[in-house]
Amino acid sequence: MDPITQQEINNFTITTTTTTTSSSSSSATATSPTTLSRYENQKRRDWNTFGQYLRNHRPPLSLARCSGAHVLEFLRYLDQFGKTKVHTQLCPFYGHPNPPAPCPCPLRQAWGSLDALIGRLRAAYEENGGKPEANPFGARAVRLYLREVRDSQSKARGISYEKKKRKRPPQHPASFPPPNNNELI
Repeated sequence: MDPITQQEINNFTITTTTTTTSSSSSSATATSPTTLSRYENQKRRDWNTFGQYLRNHRPPLSLARCSGAHVLEFLRYLDQFGKTKVHTQLCPFYGHPNPPAPCPCPLRQAWGSLDALIGRLRAAYEENGGKPEANPFGARAVRLYLREVRDSQSKARGISYEKKKRKRPPQHPASFPPPNNNELI
């Protein structure tokens, strides 16, 4: 497949299904949009937002020339719309999950939001004809940036993002199977 062009980004639309009904004299074609899941709708909005970012980039940037560095620029651009307070190291509330008073620390995008966004954009890129090996959303620099954001936000808020360990059912000592009532007679 060819790399995705700017025109293809502009033309990204919801897939529609076509149903044909026949009658004895003529046939009519009716189209009805398919109902997309919440995830698919969000993925489409994210893809359109990224396409808009590329068009507004100075100089304008085609998706084929987009790299992991451009994705990082996009993520930093999104920080201005964030709602998560991230304390700086100089803040007296650094490391406190619930600060007792307001502070001037910046609002940023939460790590979980950025991680989910990158996952959706990575999938959208490949669904729109991009080659997996050239996917800028899967670049090493993007993964390292997400890890850095996660670690810095966890330290700033005093919350660890350690992987949750899977709980295993308790092991019972070897027990004998219950007796079969038919054998007792």
